[in-house]
Amino acid sequence: MIAKLLDAVFGCRHARYSFPITSKPLNRAAGAPSKATYVVCLDCGREFPYDWKQMKIVPKEGRQSGAVASLATKEAA
Repeated sequence: MIAKLLDAVFGCRHARYSFPITSKPLNRAAGAPSKATYVVCLDCGREFPYDWKQMKIVPKEGRQSGAVASLATKEAA
């Protein structure tokens, strides 16, 4: 009961995950990744990218590359 109240106020803690799931995309467009592995929070249903080699949740590639690109432009200026 207290955990549900805290989740309502602060959001989900993402403490429980599913087993990693690897899916294949429906359309195989040129340049599209052939497989995506992710885990799902069992409390809220949010999906997180998962890396089998590191055996942990990894940050999304789009966010990381954008941050690196903005950092590189700041250093160049």
